[in-house]
Amino acid sequence: MHTFQQQRRQAFLQKYQHRARLLISCPDQPGIVAAVTSFLYEQGANIVESSQYTTDPKGGTFFLRIEFDCPEFAAKKERVETLFRGIAETFQMNWRFHVHTDIKRVAIFVSKEEHCLLELLSEWQAGELLADIPLIISNHEHMKSIVEPLGIPYYHIPVTKEKKEEAEQQQISLLKQYNIDTVVLARYMQILSSKFVAEFPAQIINIHHSFLPAFVGARPYERAYERGVKLIGATSHYVTDDLDEGPIIEQDVARVDHRHHPEDLKRIGRIIEKTVLVRALKWHLEDRVIIHQNKTIVFS
Repeated sequence: MHTFQQQRRQAFLQKYQHRARLLISCPDQPGIVAAVTSFLYEQGANIVESSQYTTDPKGGTFFLRIEFDCPEFAAKKERVETLFRGIAETFQMNWRFHVHTDIKRVAIFVSKEEHCLLELLSEWQAGELLADIPLIISNHEHMKSIVEPLGIPYYHIPVTKEKKEEAEQQQISLLKQYNIDTVVLARYMQILSSKFVAEFPAQIINIHHSFLPAFVGARPYERAYERGVKLIGATSHYVTDDLDEGPIIEQDVARVDHRHHPEDLKRIGRIIEKTVLVRALKWHLEDRVIIHQNKTIVFS
């Protein structure tokens, strides 16, 4: 890690050493916010940010994200969680606490396209992407010269139809060895098996080079050109067994016209892809995303 990164990281850890987050989803009913905020007050916490949303005021699902400062919270997190279970059971909550300074560990998967990887590494080097990147995995060797000077281990694991299962098992073993929290598919042009996805539920983030649900699957820019679209886009989503149909985190578009050929669409699209992926990953790292059915609530 470079000196600048170390300084930014140290400053972050110092500034937010007592900060934590609480994410909740549960059936909506009166008293949830009062119960939660009273509980946090009793633990000596000071709320610094709070966002909430209800799908339907009459019997919908309630979502809440709270950031708070609480002296020495990391040391007493387990005790606080034990005490909170009573409230959680009363309101039938899905919930989790997260200590702000517990930096998530991210593995990046990449193939031959470099733009998304370069954007992620640039943000990471600048201290704007607060994550540890212990390794990068690729089915090609193309990115090795980019990655290795940064001191990040680069694992080249070829994937063929005949040895796909073996390759995925190698990948899974590496991810567990490095205690990975999040997998980012930065234009990794392979379809993951159900077994792989099941190992990391709601932990795999993909960037798809179209404005989903349009042009699912391969060659979306060519198909967009053939259809004569006037907008192209990119979508970052969590990976599920259904190809390109997982919960969407972020999307963006750009206007195009009849003068743009497939290569033009790809060039414009690369800019959208990398910015959408970075935004989605940042929100995930900051615990701003709650998955509900096949959608997301994003407290951005």
